[in-house]
Amino acid sequence: MSEALSETAFNFKNQKSVYHGKVRDVYSIGDEHLVMIASDRISAFDHILPKAIPFKGQVLNQIASLFLEKTADIVPNWVESVPDPNVTIGKRCETFKVEMVIRGYLSGHAWREYKAGKRIICGVDMPEGMKENDRFPEPIITPATKVDEGHDEDISREEIIRQGIVAEADYLQLEKYTRQLFQRGTEMAAAQGLILVDTKYEFGKVGNTIYLIDEIHTPDSSRYFYMEGYAERQQRGEKQKQLSKEFVREWLIDNGFQGLEGQQMPQMPDSFVNKVSERYIELYEKITGKGFQKADTSSVISRIKENVEKALS
Repeated sequence: MSEALSETAFNFKNQKSVYHGKVRDVYSIGDEHLVMIASDRISAFDHILPKAIPFKGQVLNQIASLFLEKTADIVPNWVESVPDPNVTIGKRCETFKVEMVIRGYLSGHAWREYKAGKRIICGVDMPEGMKENDRFPEPIITPATKVDEGHDEDISREEIIRQGIVAEADYLQLEKYTRQLFQRGTEMAAAQGLILVDTKYEFGKVGNTIYLIDEIHTPDSSRYFYMEGYAERQQRGEKQKQLSKEFVREWLIDNGFQGLEGQQMPQMPDSFVNKVSERYIELYEKITGKGFQKADTSSVISRIKENVEKALS
């Protein structure tokens, strides 16, 4: 099995701090720059799974890099360079404390809420009579508060503004960017025979300028269905064929884990780890239309160190 990047402990020149997230390790360089390293860790239900997934970080970083480049005409983004398959270097922004979640279809968390009888999510009405994976009449924005640990919480536009989490003028701009980005992502997915089901965006600010930050349209932040056969599967009430992290969540649920108190994380057999890796690579190739070039993982830590130091020099 290829070496997976499960953790990092770099000490770069002018490094001020490091934040180890569920998946990404973010190094602050001076006051203005960030080095974001996409590890091969995988999380679900707000828990990091016990084994890392080979090439997952490379897939995430390279998909995000592509989509950030293809959406730079809509909103400026934080990227300055991509010196390594797993690394992006960019502007340090003051992050808005909300995730802008947008949903074109009734899937995932929205479906679980709907199935429980709720017809309002984040202050937005959901129509009666919908089935799982049905398309909404128009995409809905269902923001979540962004927290460092634990579960992100659903929140409405009105509460975000009332609590002063984001100023009203900025929030309305975030909504506008979110809809434009989702439209672009939908068009790019459709060109590859995919449906962009739902996704989330994060934004930050430098001075008076809003920047798109973090990752976009990756399998960690987004859900994709195959377009071919979608309507027929819906009509028959079958599960949709999808490219996303949802199949990992389903595997965990089947093995008795949903991140709830008292539940034990199941062991991950190597066969499942390899399957997850293959699914991530499949998504990369499907969404980009390019063959995936596996980076050399024989000494992944020294490779990243060398590439980042060269970029920062």
